[in-house]
Amino acid sequence: MPWNECKPMDERLRFIARLLEGEKMAPVCREFGISRVTGYKIFERYKECGLDGLHDRSKAPYRQANKLPFQVERAILGIKKEFPSWGAPKIRDKLIREYPMIPPPAVSTVHAALDRNGLV
Repeated sequence: MPWNECKPMDERLRFIARLLEGEKMAPVCREFGISRVTGYKIFERYKECGLDGLHDRSKAPYRQANKLPFQVERAILGIKKEFPSWGAPKIRDKLIREYPMIPPPAVSTVHAALDRNGLV
């Protein structure tokens, strides 16, 4: 039976049980229709997290690219208002000079903030 036709948790549990009984990884993976890489990944998650490691994981990103703290975005928009002809590289340089204590965003992130606010 293909991997996706049953409940993934039940299939993974049967997969792990077979490995724990001493069966070899390659034949078990072949029978379940998954690659050995996937098999080892599932087995490692089981060893690290127990049964909780067999549940489906969220596919949402851990962090959002180009997401800035509110204050940093406000500072970028303030600099752009003060210097309307400046682009992202100059604005980033001014941010670095004015706020050396914050990690500077990438030029692309500054550009994305300007674009989000209709200032490009």
